[in-house]
Amino acid sequence: MFATEREYQFRPSNVTPFAAATTPTLASVFRNQPTEVVQAGGALFWEGDPAKHLFEVVDGVLRIFRIIGDGRRVITGFLFPGDLVGISMKDRYLYGAEAVTVTKVRRFARSSFQEKMNQHPELRPKLFARLCDEMAAAQDQMALLARKTAEERLCSFLLLLARRTEDASKSTPTVELPMTRQDIADYLGLTVETVSRNVTKLTARGMIVPKGRHGYQFKTERLALLAGDEDADNNGCDDRDIGCQRFGRTLA
Repeated sequence: MFATEREYQFRPSNVTPFAAATTPTLASVFRNQPTEVVQAGGALFWEGDPAKHLFEVVDGVLRIFRIIGDGRRVITGFLFPGDLVGISMKDRYLYGAEAVTVTKVRRFARSSFQEKMNQHPELRPKLFARLCDEMAAAQDQMALLARKTAEERLCSFLLLLARRTEDASKSTPTVELPMTRQDIADYLGLTVETVSRNVTKLTARGMIVPKGRHGYQFKTERLALLAGDEDADNNGCDDRDIGCQRFGRTLA
């Protein structure tokens, strides 16, 4: 039921209009830049590349990731239409970015972006807010990996996706899952087997209902309860999952 890397193109269900030219926004900075297409599985940039550009996601989904010492991939986030990627205070990118689906982006040279910030200092607080959002997201993921069971991690992830849809205000939004189970496993610090096992359990319990080829309808209130820090007794985590032993507790 989950997408394979090259068969699904994510299209945003709602598009926020660009602000008028008289009121600069971070989105308007990218407005006149040409659109580039990155095929599913293609790299936008690699960890360690010179940080020469910033990008706005126009359509599709990106994954950002790092390769740790033993060669494993750790996905640190997914980016959707309207998100910016490559905002770095360093000279080199601290992570890699790849397309989960066919993805459209707009590119802006870092030097030109800095000039734009100097011309419109009112944009700086907005850029700072984006950086703060990145830090908050990183802290959320640290908490997710450190303290949550496998079931809780998956439920938290599904709720995160639900909040990115126009149906977010509904109690049973329908959400497309363009990423593969391997992507989800690498984001949640689990094995593919654990992700699959918990998806099957949630489906059997009616928490998520398949809708079409890659869509799922979520019962967000019930998922929110399962995403909490309730006591659990081995809800399906095996000893290969990151966090099962590292944090001194058996995660499920």
